[in-house]
Amino acid sequence: MQIRLDPRTKLYMVLIVSMVVLMPAATPLLWGIRIFITLFPIMLLLSEKRYKSAIRFLIFYGIAMVLTFFVLEKEMQGLLTTVLIGYCGIVVQFAPAIITAWYCVRTTKIDEFMSSMQRMHMPDGIAISLAVVMRFFPTIKEEYGSIRDAMKMRGISFGGGNALKMVEYRMIPLLFSCVNIGDELSAAALTRGLGGNVKRTSVVELRLRIWDILLMVLFTAALGIFVYMKYFG
Repeated sequence: MQIRLDPRTKLYMVLIVSMVVLMPAATPLLWGIRIFITLFPIMLLLSEKRYKSAIRFLIFYGIAMVLTFFVLEKEMQGLLTTVLIGYCGIVVQFAPAIITAWYCVRTTKIDEFMSSMQRMHMPDGIAISLAVVMRFFPTIKEEYGSIRDAMKMRGISFGGGNALKMVEYRMIPLLFSCVNIGDELSAAALTRGLGGNVKRTSVVELRLRIWDILLMVLFTAALGIFVYMKYFG
């Protein structure tokens, strides 16, 4: 079943998840809340039929959790253990916010986002900057894919002693593409009238539905329980 959420609900989810991951979890209940708010965006990605992204995030986060609770709990020493501890700490700490933000970016259209920003009376400077950022990263991903395919056709890869050429022929074009894409997105935003003195209209009609209200209540309750059990429980 596909669940279409209002962009304001998605932004609220990102805010709540970011607040939760800033606080360390020390009890099973707190870990359960953190795992829940991480798995929920993955379930939403599945409902949007973005199976590859959902499975990748699930495997990525699952491996870090398994290593954290079942492998690194044992008294182990060595360079590999240190690297794994650092990897798991970073993933477990930041993955929930990254997954939720990824879901927000990949499932929100720019016109919906700008309409939601106007509903929240957000200044144009902030709204336009966020809109450009939301289009920047997906465009960079597509550009990198094109560069990667071009390099494969030329036989430039990590193998065959061409590692330095791979870095040179992929990263340098990508850096120049980043600059050009940023300029093009900014020009496109101005061309569409973003930032003008006249209030823009939109064909998108946004309203909070039952799913939006339920998710806002659910994530607010999760944050409240987490804060209470962390500092007052």
